[in-house]
Amino acid sequence: MSSPIQSLAGLAALLLGLGAGGAQATQAQVQVPSLDQREGQALPLIGHWFAAKAATSAKPAPAVLLLHGCGGPYDKKGGLSERMLDYVSVLNAEGWHALVLDSLTPRGEKELCTQKIGTRAVTMTERRRDTFGALQWLSARPEVDAQRLALLGWSNGGSTVLASSNTQHPEVKAATEKALKPRAAVAFYPGCEADLKRGYSPSAPLLILSGGSDDWTAAAPCQALVKASETLSLAKPQIKVYPGAFHGFDSSAPVRLRADVPNGVTPGAGVHVGGQPAAREASRQDMLSFLREQLK
Repeated sequence: MSSPIQSLAGLAALLLGLGAGGAQATQAQVQVPSLDQREGQALPLIGHWFAAKAATSAKPAPAVLLLHGCGGPYDKKGGLSERMLDYVSVLNAEGWHALVLDSLTPRGEKELCTQKIGTRAVTMTERRRDTFGALQWLSARPEVDAQRLALLGWSNGGSTVLASSNTQHPEVKAATEKALKPRAAVAFYPGCEADLKRGYSPSAPLLILSGGSDDWTAAAPCQALVKASETLSLAKPQIKVYPGAFHGFDSSAPVRLRADVPNGVTPGAGVHVGGQPAAREASRQDMLSFLREQLK
C-alpha cells in the first residue's frame, strides 16, 4: 500500500467536483509549517488545501481548518477520508476555503486510537502548535480573510479545538495576544476532561456537538466544561447533545464495537463507533447555522 504522501503527491491544481451543484474547488497538497520544532526548525506538516471558487485577493473569503481524529485524515487506500471530503464539500459550497491538516504522517505515526493516553508521541501540545502554525499559514494567504478563520475538529481533533482555544493555557494566551486566534470553533465529540480540569475560557465562540450514548468521549464532562466556563469568559460556549448517538454519529457507517481502543469511559471494554442518521443531519445543520452566524 502506498503512503499518504505518495498517493497524494501531484494533486496540486487538480480540479474536483465538490459542493452543491458540482461547484468546482481547487485541491492542492501544501506544506504547512507547525509552530512545533525539530532541531530548531519548524516541523513541516502536510496540508490539503481546497480553495473556495469565487474567492480572490480582492474579495477574500473565510477559511476553516479541519482537524482529524486519532485515526488521521486518510482512508485505507491512502486518500483523504470520506468524512474529510464530505465536510470540505459542504464548506466549499458555503463559499469558504478549507484546509485539512495531517499531524501524524510527518511524525511517523499512522494512528493514535489504539495507543493508551499517556504513551502517545503526538499529544495536545503538538497538535496545538500545529493548529497555530496552520492559522498563521491561512492568515498569510491573500485569498483568505484572516479575520474570519474557524476550527473544526473530530474526537482527538475536537480535543485539539479545545486545547487550541483555551486562554487558560499559556501558549493560547500568548497566541491570542498576537491576534492569532480563530473567529469560531466547532468540536465534534471531543474529550473534555483535560480542559475541564484546567478551566476553560474560550478565545472564540465555541460549539460542542456530543453523542448522548458516547462511551469513548462522554458528553457529561463537556456539559460540565460548558457550565463551568460561564464564570471564566464572556464568550459562553454552546453544546448540543444528540440522544442515543455514539461516537462518530456524523458517519454513515453502522455502529460497531472497537475492542482495540484501550481508552474510553470503561478502559479495556472497548468503545462503540458509528453513525446515527438523525444526529448526523441535526449536527450538520447545527454546525452550519453556528458557522454562518460567526463567519458572516
